[in-house]
Amino acid sequence: MPSSRTTARAAARTPMTTPWVAGWLLAAAWALSFPLFSSLGPHRLWGWCAAAGYLAAAAATALGRRRAALCAALSGAVAVPLLYLVLTGQGQSEVGVIERSGRLLLQTGRLYVDQPAGVGEYTPYLPGMALLGAPRALLGGGDGWAVRLLGDARIWCAAALFGGMWAGRRLLGGAPSPLLPVLVASPVVALPLAVSGVDLPLAGLCCLALAAAAAGRPVLAGAVLAGACALKWTALPAVAVAVALLAACRGGRAAVRCGLVAAGGTALLVLPSALLQPGELWRQVFAFPTGRAEVPTPASSPLPGRLLAELGSWGWYLTVALLAVAGLAVALSLLVRPPRTVVAAADRLAIGLTAAFLLAPAGRFGYLALPVLLAAWARSASPRRGTSRIVTGSGGVRKVGWGAMAAGRRG
Repeated sequence: MPSSRTTARAAARTPMTTPWVAGWLLAAAWALSFPLFSSLGPHRLWGWCAAAGYLAAAAATALGRRRAALCAALSGAVAVPLLYLVLTGQGQSEVGVIERSGRLLLQTGRLYVDQPAGVGEYTPYLPGMALLGAPRALLGGGDGWAVRLLGDARIWCAAALFGGMWAGRRLLGGAPSPLLPVLVASPVVALPLAVSGVDLPLAGLCCLALAAAAAGRPVLAGAVLAGACALKWTALPAVAVAVALLAACRGGRAAVRCGLVAAGGTALLVLPSALLQPGELWRQVFAFPTGRAEVPTPASSPLPGRLLAELGSWGWYLTVALLAVAGLAVALSLLVRPPRTVVAAADRLAIGLTAAFLLAPAGRFGYLALPVLLAAWARSASPRRGTSRIVTGSGGVRKVGWGAMAAGRRG
């Protein structure tokens, strides 16, 4: 008779493994495109390492070893390239920009280089991002492996992402999901985590803010949103979505509290830099990313907004008008049909951000990883059977457990 281990392996080799094998193979093909077509060293290195990890994951999945497959993908796509690039000081220019802003903040109280002459001297981020680059300056000028590891901005960007996703799941009361490690191992997270990390803190804070709003914590949601808006101005749509979610599930008072905390916290974090360097903040944070600065932005992927902007001044104004129309459409959807769950809220935010990134006068394909991450995280962290759900009734808003709802008992 077959042993229990043999039976378990045979059960694992079901037709359900086919999509997983295909997914890992697709990820491997995507990773291999970087060493074949990219001219950037960090991207090429990531491609080779990640492709090896994904191919190993596909082989392990075909053999029914799901856990080994996940370990292989995480090792090849995240751990190995991230550690190598950090310890050798390689990465996209954004890493150095964040660390420079942290050094300037600690040394001078300012964030931006006055009258930047080249792309490398621009800092297209708000003051909160400088805090992620401050550890490098705090550790001094040493060049040992510990300083490289603990001072690299990518490590702190990753900590903000994972901390936000973990705390958000705890607020929602969701059980640990195997989809979350898969999401981290996927190219959507693994590539930016290894080579730059600059958009990951924003994603982590948006996840936490939406979770706090869904859990009925308006002050916490507003505070987290303030932190996100102090990183990049692209976090502003998350404020509207979180406020709409709170208004639908907790009432207008909670929504107003969240909005006030978010606005006040953002002003408190951004206003000092705006007063110290108003011209540079406008030039580097707003004009440069939208292609209106003296130096052209390197964010030049052939997205619709970029292609329109290249047609001349009228093309730039047209894409800005289309961007405004898309934003208005999303805002109206929040009024007409506000989201009532964290999944619906994440989807609405993902739609808004996708439209913004597609229609922006300048952008990169990599920006689209943010909406994909938001939608995937919400599904991996949302409560399942046996956890709580927000409902409304004549007695006000309360939490009711799924099991209690089925039994007719109050949660």
